Amino acid sequence: MIPRFAEQTLRAKLVASPAVVLLGPRQVGKTTTARGLARNWSTETLYLDMERPADRRRLDDADAYLRQQHGKLVIIDEIHRVPGLFEILRGIIDDRRAAGERFGHFLLLGSAGIELMRQAYETLAGRIAILEIQPRSIGEAASAGIAAETCWLRGGFPESLLATSDAQSLDWRRDFIRSYLERDVPMFAPRLPAETVGRLWTMLAYQQGALLNQARLAASLGVSAPAVNRYIDLLVDLKLVRRLPPWSGNLGKRLTRSPKVYIRDSGLVHALLELETAHDLAGHPVVGPSYEGLAIETLVAAVGERRQPYFFRSQDGAEIDLLFELGGKPDLAIEVKRASAPSLDKGFSIACNDLDIQQRYVVYPGQERYPLRYGAEAIPLAQLAELMMPLTSP
Repeated sequence: MIPRFAEQTLRAKLVASPAVVLLGPRQVGKTTTARGLARNWSTETLYLDMERPADRRRLDDADAYLRQQHGKLVIIDEIHRVPGLFEILRGIIDDRRAAGERFGHFLLLGSAGIELMRQAYETLAGRIAILEIQPRSIGEAASAGIAAETCWLRGGFPESLLATSDAQSLDWRRDFIRSYLERDVPMFAPRLPAETVGRLWTMLAYQQGALLNQARLAASLGVSAPAVNRYIDLLVDLKLVRRLPPWSGNLGKRLTRSPKVYIRDSGLVHALLELETAHDLAGHPVVGPSYEGLAIETLVAAVGERRQPYFFRSQDGAEIDLLFELGGKPDLAIEVKRASAPSLDKGFSIACNDLDIQQRYVVYPGQERYPLRYGAEAIPLAQLAELMMPLTSP
């Protein structure tokens, strides 16, 4: 089993909130994480899976049944299948609050993000915390003895990462992609054509890390630009794609306004492009953008929700692959280089100077940490992620 760094954060949120929603794509390990937490929880726990008919029947009279579980941590999996449950939970939580019981009542697991968060926030405002769980990071993989190169190639979904061979791992990811198109797309967006969503997903893999050009994608797919936006919205909502926004403060310069688009799990990028081995990946044009996507997901997960991620690009060539904003001000700039001896372009220095950023890093797949020009420092990806993790401490 691969340990989850998010379990400590999840435990802290449950101690501080009556209910927590744990979000992430299917097969990412939400249930495993919840069960691991339950084994060491201070009270009795109850697990309900809304995909099981027997568990759903228990909630025919959900208010009465859940009130009977007083004193337990109730874990409800696949909560997006019973959105009406939020109103019932609100009444139970309010009654328990009135009795002086404030924390650790419900842990809700869900696969879709935006709509589920909207429902949760609207119904349980002030009563709920939300935590997103991602595929295993290279740090989590390393703690289980798995090499960073393997994690990059196969991605962070446990079944893919722990497969006995690269071929078996790729087969699992192919099945995962097919199941999303055949099951999840019709469930979450019944009006969207799953085949077209699948074609778009593959196109995004070829254009990993590129600026979003809806008109070009629409022309290739034979659909309208608004339709492309709806398809990407769905993939973002399912936690499969990230739209990285451009930083757009007032600098007196012309800045890029389009977001960059990344498939969030590197293993899915490679599966969509039919790249089975490290050799296949090394010889493909996506190798650089794929590593950039891996780095961005790793560092965004390490920083957590307290800092907002952006990229920066101006019309005169100043560019930062990833920057984090704190208190409305950019304060940390990161360039991603897939090279054993990375070097910096002057555009990175210009961008950092324009934004007055002092913390400047270049992440790369090496082992040493050393200074570079322009006030930057080369640092291995896993080291920078570990360095940034204390920023998320409760």
